[in-house]
Amino acid sequence: MRIDPRPLPAVLPFLGELPPLLTRLYAARGVQSEAELDKSLARLIPYQQLKGIDAAVDLLVTALEQRQRILIVGDFDADGATASTVGTLGLRLLGAAHVDYLVPNRFEYGYGLTPEIVAVALQREPQLLITVDNGISSVEGVAAAKAAGLKVLVTDHHLPGDELPAADAIVNPNQPGCGFPSKALAGVGVIFYVLMALRARLRSLGWYDNSPQPNIGELLDLVALGSVADVVPLDANNRILVHQGLERIRAGRARPGIKAILEVAKRDHARITSTDLGFILGPRLNAAGRLDDMSLGIECLLTTDVAAAREMAAQLDGMNQDRKSIEQGMQREALAQLKDLPVESMPYGLCLFDPEWHQGVIGILASRMKERYFRPTIAFADAGDGLLKGSGRSVQGFHIRDALAVVASQHPNLISKYGGHAMAAGLTLPEANFPLFAQAFDAEVRRQLREEDLTGRLLSDGTLAVEEFHLELARALRHAGPWGQHFPEPLFHGVFQLVEQRVVGERHLKVVLKSECGSVKLDGIAFGVDREVWPNPTVRWVELAYKLDVNEFRGNETVQLMIAHIEPR
Repeated sequence: MRIDPRPLPAVLPFLGELPPLLTRLYAARGVQSEAELDKSLARLIPYQQLKGIDAAVDLLVTALEQRQRILIVGDFDADGATASTVGTLGLRLLGAAHVDYLVPNRFEYGYGLTPEIVAVALQREPQLLITVDNGISSVEGVAAAKAAGLKVLVTDHHLPGDELPAADAIVNPNQPGCGFPSKALAGVGVIFYVLMALRARLRSLGWYDNSPQPNIGELLDLVALGSVADVVPLDANNRILVHQGLERIRAGRARPGIKAILEVAKRDHARITSTDLGFILGPRLNAAGRLDDMSLGIECLLTTDVAAAREMAAQLDGMNQDRKSIEQGMQREALAQLKDLPVESMPYGLCLFDPEWHQGVIGILASRMKERYFRPTIAFADAGDGLLKGSGRSVQGFHIRDALAVVASQHPNLISKYGGHAMAAGLTLPEANFPLFAQAFDAEVRRQLREEDLTGRLLSDGTLAVEEFHLELARALRHAGPWGQHFPEPLFHGVFQLVEQRVVGERHLKVVLKSECGSVKLDGIAFGVDREVWPNPTVRWVELAYKLDVNEFRGNETVQLMIAHIEPR
């Protein structure tokens, strides 16, 4: 692992009266003006810039006026769950008479609005189908819904294929011809924008002349959760959505389900950060979709019953513990497959498969292997009927969804279907095609990446002076974000004297450090260390990459280093 300086522009922008360190941190993350730091809702990109938004609102106004039965078809991850919840609650808030949701069970139906899911949906006799966080690739499913006489509104954020579905309206910032400046909206962000546009139309039609206007801002805690959990880039627009949602949660105004999940995770809602959304709330919500049925997660978010929310949150927490156990077993098996393979002989693009692996956990496995070996990785599980389902994770500089498109074009009939983003993708293929696919994927990675691209690299924001290790700076950094994908939390590096070291939990290294000059004593923790390496009583000096954080214990706050990388010096 090498630590490189994060690039800075030649001339730092003027960002108001910010401290020099914060100015440098923001500039390194592409902030060019003070306006980009304004996280008020007034700074959101106007919904009018979304292609298809007027047609979508036309459908919804008609549905509300005619009291139509609306069915939302979501996805089985945290983005899909929050999008389904936002769509359901938001439409009810705006006056829809009949709104329900349907989430495909990933093990029975797979992803998206398939003809099979349409058949299930028809049993509920809807008149309008709305997809959230899916649908842009559902050509056959939309055709089946239209053939059954349904109106269809597709809201999605995934990249489209060569053919768009013949829906009555499509809202997706990534569809051809859409001029919406931010292509980074999550699925939950897209449906929130649709609700904003619908409320504005209803207001212009006089729906609220004699009643209070509904406050869809009440849904921003869900928008923040889904956006961070889906790891979409936190551009200026998404940072506004996430910041506003975090403010609701910190103020104690979150949904009972979000509060309950935080309670079961022993997290104080008043101190929550965007990192907590991604690593505390997101995994517990995702566990339902990975192991069973995401309906439990959605019901937890929908309910207004505090006791019911706590009961469902406890179930989600239990599922997450089961997921961790399954994941750890799969990691051991994946490492066993690779243990006799020298790094120099390892494929540039890793493809891993075991017939016993759990379909719902292969995405996490791919992520763990990618982080360990620093190369694009796809993990596969048996999907039945002679098919394998794969979930891939990528590294910076390699667009994995586009790579799958190249492989599919060069090898017709090799892949049954695929989709995704730059950093994550999914696919299905016949089991018999796995060896050829593994070769083709590795060849495409080799075509695009060099050997030096496959080494771990951390970008550092520099070193901190001794006088900067204080609570005020740690608190300022915590709230200077929100931090996340493409807007990373500040990471610093330096050499420290190692005073004490011990393992806590199963694999976490707790250390006491002194600054290089010995004048400041600091606590630090590194999560998930290799037990064969640490603790090491012979080591006296270490080089760290770390985040400056606040540790709260029994009401007392102290500075703590969250260690991202540690090695003897």
